[in-house]
Amino acid sequence: MALIAFNAPCAERPFTLTTNRRTWAGRVLTGAGLALLPWMGYLAGTLPPTEAAAWVALDAAEAACLLIAGTRLTNGRSGHRAAAAAAAVLLVTDAYVDVATAGPGSELLGAVAMAVGAELPLAITCAALAVRSPR
Repeated sequence: MALIAFNAPCAERPFTLTTNRRTWAGRVLTGAGLALLPWMGYLAGTLPPTEAAAWVALDAAEAACLLIAGTRLTNGRSGHRAAAAAAAVLLVTDAYVDVATAGPGSELLGAVAMAVGAELPLAITCAALAVRSPR
């Protein structure tokens, strides 16, 4: 009996579709923000210093916005909309500049793949979270 009491969940939020979607979206945004941290280290170590400073600064701003929006959504707190809107703008900007400055061949293919496969879908998710009215 005591074991059941110790393992019982305490103060769990009731499952609702809205809560589940918010938690899912929050985890995706938080994961994307955390994934940018090692990527910034890679960029800092492989790019020339002037380029590295620009790309790392852009990715740091993206990561901060994604982490703020994601943790607020995951914790069920309000205030995620501004961070999500800023993340959407930064992600679209990142995709555009990355594709525009990529060299021909595999570099361009990689930039388009990142834009289509990661940055633009994440930007659409952030934009949807930013404009969606709170319930």
